[in-house]
Amino acid sequence: MKNTPIRTLAAAAALAACGIAQAGEVEVLHWWTSGGEAKAAAALKASMQAKGHTWKDFAVAGGGGDSAMTVLKSRVVSGNAPAAAQIKGPALQEWAAEGVLANIDDVAKAEKWDSLLPKAVADVMKYKGSYIAAPVNVHRVNWLWANPEAFKKAGTKVPTTWDEFFVAAEALKKAGIIPVAHGGQNWQDFTTFESVALGVGGTDFYRKALVQLDPATLNSATMEKVLSTFKRVKTYTDKNAPGRDWNLATAMVIKGEAGMQLMGDWAKGEFVAAGKVPGKDFICAPAPGTAQAFTFNIDSFAMFKLKNAENTKAQKALAAAIMSPEFQEVFNLNKGSIPVRLGMNMDKFDDCAKQSAKDFVATSKSGGLLPSIAHGMAVPPAVEGAIKDVVSQYWNSDKMSAKDAMARIANAAKAQ
Repeated sequence: MKNTPIRTLAAAAALAACGIAQAGEVEVLHWWTSGGEAKAAAALKASMQAKGHTWKDFAVAGGGGDSAMTVLKSRVVSGNAPAAAQIKGPALQEWAAEGVLANIDDVAKAEKWDSLLPKAVADVMKYKGSYIAAPVNVHRVNWLWANPEAFKKAGTKVPTTWDEFFVAAEALKKAGIIPVAHGGQNWQDFTTFESVALGVGGTDFYRKALVQLDPATLNSATMEKVLSTFKRVKTYTDKNAPGRDWNLATAMVIKGEAGMQLMGDWAKGEFVAAGKVPGKDFICAPAPGTAQAFTFNIDSFAMFKLKNAENTKAQKALAAAIMSPEFQEVFNLNKGSIPVRLGMNMDKFDDCAKQSAKDFVATSKSGGLLPSIAHGMAVPPAVEGAIKDVVSQYWNSDKMSAKDAMARIANAAKAQ
């Protein structure tokens, strides 16, 4: 695998950061194509254009990033990879093992990344102890989004436990409101499954089952209960869910057509883009039973090796720019996520983000900070894909029992 000396986003941001007048065409692979995400990407585009650079957007639609990874692999194999690409979690280590990623330790040391990132996050950005990627943000996955008007109409309260969740869902249904907005795509099924597993099983169960892939835990009575609870959630979704994009499900909650959605905090970007105010027009609450935990999904840019010395300098400057307080603030205000950089001023952020930032720090100290299996942070991609497939098959099957699904998940966990 090799890279060509193509003008990239890295080059542009770096030249801008270095104050060099030379302009270039810039390119980055990402999958930020929905409303809130597109605004976040546009903020970066505007900053590049202000420096006189031409922006070449290399966005690949598909909320989970699966399509983007397919495109990236073909580009790298053909020797035409972008210098910066959105890659995350264990996939970073897999790309690094191929020998195609650049070492950016010099940037990390100069910018003091080890003291600015929680260890759980820094470790994900490294391969064999060296930084090979720059983290952009932190998304909390275990959120429940609710429309307060819908709940008021149904005469019920936003749930904090799974028992309360089903009581609320029943009340919403009786009021003629779709209880749960959901999109029938496997990564959305997996996102829901993850929050159910955490809420029903707790942090130790989640870590053993979905991070360590412990066979005994995967075959336990708790896992059977998780699966039964997960399947029960489906009975409160609508018949048009299959194939629906996540942001269209969020729009159902925004409009009051649906009462709630289990989705990461990128959903907040959709509410904000629609002019809605947290606490007034929508409610953000930890998914039932997960208030003391935080499943994280961190977007990061992997830096590919470049032969051109000028582009290599540019790439390093991009890495520094991504971690700068200025970029961390403007990007995350638009994206709905929170800064990955610790000690940031959160005054401009809304109440959902402030709660998320507070819980991010607290759970990093308590042991409740956990990688999201549904979003590429917990296990190797092959294992994640195998388990995700089983979870969706179970969600969509009328015949598969919780015990059958449990056995298949335990088997999928062995995939390498």
